[in-house]
Amino acid sequence: MTNYTRYRIYEMLPGIVVWTVLLSGLILSFVKPLWVIYFVILFDLYWVFRVAYFVVYLLFSWRSYAMTIHEDWMQRLATLGPKTDDYLHCIFLPVYNEDEEVVRTTLEALARSSFPAKRMIVVLAGEERQLEHFNSIAPQLKKEFEHNFYSFIVTVHPKDLPGEIPGKGSNIHYAGNELKRWFDERGIVYERVIVSSFDIDTIVHKHYFAYLTYLYANHPNPTHASFQPVALFNNNIWESSAPLRIMAFGTTFYLLFAFGRPEIMTTFSSHSMSFKALVDVGFWQKNIVSEDSRIFFQCWLRYGGDYEVVPMFLPVSMDTVNDPSFKKSMVNLYKQQRRWAWGVEHIPFLLWHLPQHTEIPFGKRLHRMWTQWEGKFSWCTTSLFILVFGRLPLLVAGDEVRSTVLFQNTPHILEWLMLFSMAGMVFSMVLSLKLLPPLPQTTKKRMWIFMLLQWALVPVSLICFSAIPAIDATTRLMFGRYLGFNVSQKKRSQLMTIDEKQILPI
Repeated sequence: MTNYTRYRIYEMLPGIVVWTVLLSGLILSFVKPLWVIYFVILFDLYWVFRVAYFVVYLLFSWRSYAMTIHEDWMQRLATLGPKTDDYLHCIFLPVYNEDEEVVRTTLEALARSSFPAKRMIVVLAGEERQLEHFNSIAPQLKKEFEHNFYSFIVTVHPKDLPGEIPGKGSNIHYAGNELKRWFDERGIVYERVIVSSFDIDTIVHKHYFAYLTYLYANHPNPTHASFQPVALFNNNIWESSAPLRIMAFGTTFYLLFAFGRPEIMTTFSSHSMSFKALVDVGFWQKNIVSEDSRIFFQCWLRYGGDYEVVPMFLPVSMDTVNDPSFKKSMVNLYKQQRRWAWGVEHIPFLLWHLPQHTEIPFGKRLHRMWTQWEGKFSWCTTSLFILVFGRLPLLVAGDEVRSTVLFQNTPHILEWLMLFSMAGMVFSMVLSLKLLPPLPQTTKKRMWIFMLLQWALVPVSLICFSAIPAIDATTRLMFGRYLGFNVSQKKRSQLMTIDEKQILPI
């Protein structure tokens, strides 16, 4: 068996498992409905325990978040003395076709950080594929902001380089190598450089870099750690459609839940890490879509499992994939969720590499493989198990099955189990109100009511914008229809001021 064939089998396995389970559930609903009813009751019971488990960890993380966000981290950093004075922060900002004002607000937030901007290096990374647009904004932004920072570097990623797919990963891979040469020319020590890879719409909390420096300086082995902030999508949340808001809050709450269990975490979207680690693994992988989480696995394998994600209980705020057209917003949301679900490509990657890394204890390798596979499988199936297979056998069962005591009591059992599991949604609904930025003056106050009513759309959103995009991604990988990097279109009808964005209420 060739290496290509073996890897293709690994790529097919997640899709085979998902479709086997889904088709089996569909067929058995007609031929053995009692089997499916038993399974659904047991699964819903398991889900109630999962919800309770989720709420406990979410509450733990929320408490840490509430304390962290009110701390003066520059003052805390000062207690460490001069040992942090020579740390540099390097911020990668990949640009494709974003409006100039979107990029400007990101740079303004960096410049107004409590941490000295003169110890920050900004790398504005453009694409030759959009060279005309990039050249129309980059020189002006450099002229406007370079005096704020240690350095303001502009790179242009050439198109059609061998071994690449177009996207954020290949762009920052190229920019990372350019920066390495820049550092080498100046003799800058890699271990003293902390890198942050941000989406271009990322607005950092004013204490982000002070807090990051504090964590990095206090970590026993900071070059073997990534630092993951809380991802909020508050930049345009008030003007976004309800499904976009629900999925945005869902992403934030899952991340907060994972903060309570850092052993299952990988990096996601905007994150920070040591430049030394980036050099050791050859920078972000340039031929995949999910470079933000793959970089964790690259480092984890490179250091023999001695690599971790450190939760940062401070937020960065980004845009939802909003568009003036509701239909286009829904398409954008679907594509974004499918791109995130394309992280299923990590499963064949791990199946291929884990047997080669015998220096990592077997139990640790198995746990990492399990968390990835179980997470992607649940993404595809959980909402369908609860909302579809929980009802289908009750609709199609024959008279013999309908006469059983179990059949007649199943609707009541499921109703009570779902009632208990609603506690998780109610808890999330309350927290979502606390995470919202101030209501813009141009937005009517009745929007607060819609922020509550939108949660009634959770069942539809979980199927249409979670399970189906995840199944789509898994199926594409199974058939070798590889997903390219689609840029999430994000539009704001108005640009909030930096002061408004920095106010993230508790």
